[in-house]
Amino acid sequence: MFDIDTWQEIFSTIRDNKLRTFLTGFSVAWGMFMLVVLLGSGTGLANGIEYQFRDDATNSLWVHPGETSIPYKGLEPGRKVQLTNADYHDLKNNLSGVQHISGRYYLRGQVTVTYHGETGSFSIRAVNPDHKWIENTTMVRGRFINPFDIERYRKVAVIGKKVIPLLFKNLDPMGRYIEINKVPFQVVGIFTDAGGEGEDERIYLPISTAQRTFGGGNQINRLMLTIRDANIEKSESMEQSIRHDFSGRHHFAEDDDRAVFIRNTFEHFARVMEMIGGIREFIWLVGIGTILAGIVGVSNIMMIVVKERTREIGVRKALGATPWSVVGLVLQESVSLTAVSGYLGLVAGVAVLALASKVLPPNEIFLHPAVDFSLALTALAILVFAGTAAGLVPAVRAARIRPVEALRDE
Repeated sequence: MFDIDTWQEIFSTIRDNKLRTFLTGFSVAWGMFMLVVLLGSGTGLANGIEYQFRDDATNSLWVHPGETSIPYKGLEPGRKVQLTNADYHDLKNNLSGVQHISGRYYLRGQVTVTYHGETGSFSIRAVNPDHKWIENTTMVRGRFINPFDIERYRKVAVIGKKVIPLLFKNLDPMGRYIEINKVPFQVVGIFTDAGGEGEDERIYLPISTAQRTFGGGNQINRLMLTIRDANIEKSESMEQSIRHDFSGRHHFAEDDDRAVFIRNTFEHFARVMEMIGGIREFIWLVGIGTILAGIVGVSNIMMIVVKERTREIGVRKALGATPWSVVGLVLQESVSLTAVSGYLGLVAGVAVLALASKVLPPNEIFLHPAVDFSLALTALAILVFAGTAAGLVPAVRAARIRPVEALRDE
């Protein structure tokens, strides 16, 4: 452990060389500042991208019917593909790796929703119970659609929280009946959705009830499912299996990409996050490079310090100072200068990120730039290592100084 005399020598050196010390410390502080700001910006970019995926499960496949574009076994192109309940049951029962699955049926045309004279126009989605997990729906009160609603064709509805003030004013909607195209449905649940206010103005119905009540037959407008233990290879394999099965059932060429559109959300999300990971690695590379430039500056300054204090070091060794004490003296000054400068750069970077998070307008691309505790620990470790590395070569050189040669130095 170094005594107070050692610290007094360090402070004396700093006072005698203020400009040199400032410029050297600034280079280290700037490197740490840039590293923190760049990493925080990378976090903000990643948060923005994740926010854009907030509405739907990121491990999902979405199947949309299209129109054939290739002749198939004598059939002309231009035929519309219609998904049905049979497609839903086939995927649910036979496709390996399915975690949650739901069909979706839309009520076409003008849909009027009323309650005791209050009228509104809302998006109506008829779905299966698993839809809750695919759309990241959170129940505020009551329940979501359940299997008994599907099996018994119950006329129940789950409404978004934004529907309440438009239809019910200050009344509690739970258990009350709303009319959808003059057909009564009992409100059994209230939900909110991570997708925002637009999602909160929707109404969910059991898909079987809506198909029977509003003339949908067995038609489904969209199928969506989530993948258990998802990875890119598995999602692509399931996508190919769905296309293969549907091509046989709906009579279209398997390579006809316009007959059925499959949106692989997991693949898209994984690719984007992989790109973000690459950006973060590049940021670390740039930041570390900037810090290394500062370290080189510190090392050069310490070499100059050792050169200026050659006679002093020679006297110390002549009076019995050990090589390790000389090494410790140089390293302590190097680590102190680097650590203090780096810490100031770290604090400045965190402050800039906090300010940016407050003053930047809300957007879905760059959101909540920040650095976490693990990053701070990593930065501190870099500071200690950098300070040691910067002073190591000058310290070893100082330890090798021979007293006789040092006393002759001019």
